[in-house]
Amino acid sequence: MQDVIITGGTLVDGTGAPPRRADVAVDDGRITEVGELTDPDAREVIDAGGLLVTPGFVDVHTHFDGQVTWDPLLTPTCWHGVTTVVMGNCGVGFAPAAPDKHDWLIGLMEGVEDIPGSALSEGMQWGWESFPEYLDAVERAPKMLDVGAHVPHGAVRAYVMGERGAKNEPATPNDIEAMAAIVREGMQAGALGFSTSRTIAHMAIDGEPVPGTFAAEDELFGIGRVLGELGTGIFELAPAGALGEDLAAPEREMAWMRKLAAAIGRPVSYVLTQNDHDPDAWKRMLALAADAAAEGAHVHPQVAGRPITLLLGLQTFHPFAYCPSWREVGLLDLSERVARMRDPEVRRRLVGEAQTPDPAMTQFLDPAKAFPLGDPPNYEPDPSTSIAARAASAGRDVYDLYYDLLLADEGRALVMRPLLNFSYGNLDPVREMLLHPTTAWGLGDGGAHCGTMCDASTPTYMLTHWARDRDRDRLPVEWIVRKITSDTASLYGLGDRGVVRPGLRADLNVIDHERLRLHAPEMVHDLPGDARRFVQRSEGYVATMVGGRVTLVEGEDTGKRPGTLIRGARPS
Repeated sequence: MQDVIITGGTLVDGTGAPPRRADVAVDDGRITEVGELTDPDAREVIDAGGLLVTPGFVDVHTHFDGQVTWDPLLTPTCWHGVTTVVMGNCGVGFAPAAPDKHDWLIGLMEGVEDIPGSALSEGMQWGWESFPEYLDAVERAPKMLDVGAHVPHGAVRAYVMGERGAKNEPATPNDIEAMAAIVREGMQAGALGFSTSRTIAHMAIDGEPVPGTFAAEDELFGIGRVLGELGTGIFELAPAGALGEDLAAPEREMAWMRKLAAAIGRPVSYVLTQNDHDPDAWKRMLALAADAAAEGAHVHPQVAGRPITLLLGLQTFHPFAYCPSWREVGLLDLSERVARMRDPEVRRRLVGEAQTPDPAMTQFLDPAKAFPLGDPPNYEPDPSTSIAARAASAGRDVYDLYYDLLLADEGRALVMRPLLNFSYGNLDPVREMLLHPTTAWGLGDGGAHCGTMCDASTPTYMLTHWARDRDRDRLPVEWIVRKITSDTASLYGLGDRGVVRPGLRADLNVIDHERLRLHAPEMVHDLPGDARRFVQRSEGYVATMVGGRVTLVEGEDTGKRPGTLIRGARPS
């Protein structure tokens, strides 16, 4: 008798093959049979008639390094079909950690990834110093999902070099040797790779760039060679110029990344987006990635599935928050704030003061690039629906309209401000980036940017928008599933998952594709210390299974915790 049999579903197996009718049998955490089972006998039978059956999704770009120590579910990522996450991206993490550097590491994570430091301080129970000890702590923590980690450059550099490392002073040969030894120890303990950040947009809470931002090639190659010598792991980074902050940087970064990938024989994966300062730079970077691949250097741009989006609203920030009269409103709770803003005199003053916006915030709050998000949320709005365009069409003052939009839904309505991937008012560049043979899907950033974004829901968006709802240039559902399962798993050498095949790990989704939808993001105060964050739910995931055990039914927790720490790559 099998543990579980999923019967009658339409299998989208993760290989990119066309959907087909198939049953799936599971026993002892593994897939045992796929096909037409003539006499199914199992302790649990899941009827998947009219539903999709897919592998669990593999999200390789998260920042759950702290949250994993207190949240077994790793919300909101778990609500979107994800069964495997990789954390420790962008050079930030919590190990190695000298005993007197805990607060500094929290400040680094808070500054770079917008995770409330108060939540990290209250929620994390430090019980490690070395990176292997950190992995042991993660392994002990109860988990719904499988979790892997990078060794983060920022923590390593500060641990070895102290204040010199934190302040980005050049590393000496002895420093590099010591850092390489820590990375080697971490990789041998089970890390999936090494990560770093080189964009000046990534800064600690004290305003200092992430340690390693200006690392010279001898440091990067001295550490990277560890991966080559061990024959495992990925080198991940947020490169200089990633956000358009340095228009000359991308080509320079690609030059050393190609050289490194060729020298160590390991994949190098870097963040790639479209930015408004040079909106066609991504095309040049994809062409260079293709050239590198032709030479045998594995350089993989890591791309998003939708715009990278700020969420504006009365619970976050907005144009009126920078007006002098906001002082009498901003500290009230939401219901009182809404009531006060409905006072005609308060409205008159705020709308008038907003006519001369704060220059430092103009680029983030520009009404011409801001759109009501809606419910269900629309992440590819027509440019004619921007707040500025709507106001012009209605003959209204733009900030008067903005004011009304913010007051909708008792002040919970959200405005979307695409920061990246929307320079031309559509997602055609995102589609091209996703389709490029060198790219990997990522940048969901689960656990991070809690107060301003919520992109961890992107897998659901890809299955709805790209595979079902877009009015043109849709992508086949089997292609989307492969992009977020076997493609990401194979990039990290996780050959035991990402495909529905006998012998592989039974990480599975049963999905009502017709009913699948995203809910609007909502602000909650459920982090330790009552700290706030955005979460985003979905509906249509009938069941999600990790290691052969059903963990979620219609998005609700079953109480099972089959998640494991992934220690190192593994063959199929």
